Amino acid sequence: MAPPVSLVDLVSSLPSTEGWGPPATKETMLDGVPYAPYSKGDKLGRMADWTEGKDRDRGGRQPYGGRNYRDQQQYGANPQNNPFAIQAAEEEASFSVVDNTRTSARTRGFGRGGGTIFRGRGQRGGQSSRGGRGTFQRVGGRGQQSGYDNRSSRGGRGGRRFGWRDDKPQRNRDPSVTVKPDWEVKEEIDFARLTKLNLETDQGEDLDAYGFLYYYDRAYDKQPGAKSSERKLNVLERAAYNVTTTSDPIIQELADKDEATIFTTDNILSMLMCAPRSVYSWDLVFIKQGSKIFIDKREGSALDMVTVNENAADAPLEMSEGNKDTMNSPSALMMEATHINNVFPLQVVIESQSSKRDMPNEHPFYNASEETDPPASKAYKYRRFDLSLERDEEPMHLVVRTELDAVVKNNISGDDQFMVVKALNEFDNKAQGSGGALDWRSKLASQRGAVVATEMKNNSCKLARWTVQSILAKADMMKLGFVSRANPKNNNDHVILGVLGYKPRDFAAQMNLNLANGWGIVRTICDMCLKMGDGKYVLVKDPNKPILRLYSVPDNTFEEEAAEIETVQEDEHEE
Repeated sequence: MAPPVSLVDLVSSLPSTEGWGPPATKETMLDGVPYAPYSKGDKLGRMADWTEGKDRDRGGRQPYGGRNYRDQQQYGANPQNNPFAIQAAEEEASFSVVDNTRTSARTRGFGRGGGTIFRGRGQRGGQSSRGGRGTFQRVGGRGQQSGYDNRSSRGGRGGRRFGWRDDKPQRNRDPSVTVKPDWEVKEEIDFARLTKLNLETDQGEDLDAYGFLYYYDRAYDKQPGAKSSERKLNVLERAAYNVTTTSDPIIQELADKDEATIFTTDNILSMLMCAPRSVYSWDLVFIKQGSKIFIDKREGSALDMVTVNENAADAPLEMSEGNKDTMNSPSALMMEATHINNVFPLQVVIESQSSKRDMPNEHPFYNASEETDPPASKAYKYRRFDLSLERDEEPMHLVVRTELDAVVKNNISGDDQFMVVKALNEFDNKAQGSGGALDWRSKLASQRGAVVATEMKNNSCKLARWTVQSILAKADMMKLGFVSRANPKNNNDHVILGVLGYKPRDFAAQMNLNLANGWGIVRTICDMCLKMGDGKYVLVKDPNKPILRLYSVPDNTFEEEAAEIETVQEDEHEE
């Protein structure tokens, strides 16, 4: 019997000294494919994982051994050094599963699945008028419809929580102007692109000033919100004017002198600069004549109507949408707010012929031989802004007619300070559409900041436009009056609860209002028109989407409607 052989002797007796396995080689390429070592511990993952999105959307925790964990175990412990390690997570990051499951309308709160966003826009209309030199203007008019932007979403587990507004249907609104079949769409711009524009400009220069201003009555600044400071809002008969761009004789003179490329008014320009904040539909008219552009508004435009709670999450409802309260419908509220803003600036000034601030030139629109009412306190300053870029061969300037409402003496220096006077109005803080506003009579004195913050939220577009107009006019102060109904059930009688003053640029900072973005929007839209041929163009805000559309329209567009409105106004004036 042979003696047992040890394992060491057996290995040493083998003919090969290279060890087990294939012969060693220094080649690392096999037909162009790099060689990768293989290990028994390596695990192959799934080709497609349809469970990752569902787990993540539900807001739950990622379980141990889930997708992310499996990807780390594929092809060795260190995938960075492995040439076969494919970054599947990055390639599939843009892929998602769409859940088309229909949820019940009664479901509230913590539903599963993705969110749904409802956006609504409303028809807004009204009557306004314009006139040339010496034409009487009846300020105010009747509004038609308005609406709100209702945004809602259903959050999943671990997501955001939303309330009862999720169940509201989408509000389909009508445009501010009827788009006719012969209108041709030239450009379409969404608000997301508008908010990224930016153009730094100077503070502008004064070209000329017209009219006069009365001094502001400081008695209205005492103890806002106190019972002793309440005053009845009176209606004063004064000749006020709302002259649009192409009807302004001063703008025509400046255009003939080639003072600028773009001509407009502060009311129109502020709407364009604050376009991303708007909810309701609106429209502007662009008239290109050679190298000049006139930004105008059509007859009957609702641009002059003052909106109420336009940006509120739960804005006033129209009568057709189930609102049984006629006086709190959007159209009635706009008429009420417009009336208040027409008469309020007249009441807070001291009318004295011996103590007033006269501009270098007389009133451009008032004709004493034809008017029966005295002119309202108003100064018109024509100012020019430089919108040029470094790449421009020729400079681009904009001339805008700005308006000032009053003047006040500085307590320290004694210099005159110009101001713009506007009014916020309260209709009923318990009614639908109030936007969660506080009771001004009880909160204006003690919680002034909360009252103003709520108005900034519910009327973001309106306040932004007023601020822009104040900055364009280079006003030293912006006065905001707080006017409320004497009785919530009566929209004819109002009381002034108080007046607050703000520096326009400080107020713009509080509202997160970027003027450079507004100038960028103006320059971009005007560049589009300058590249097109001479003619008339209409910029329309989509009633249901945050989109602007620029249409090319026939030259005689809106002329027939303007003639009809002028005829009606002449008949009313004769009566």
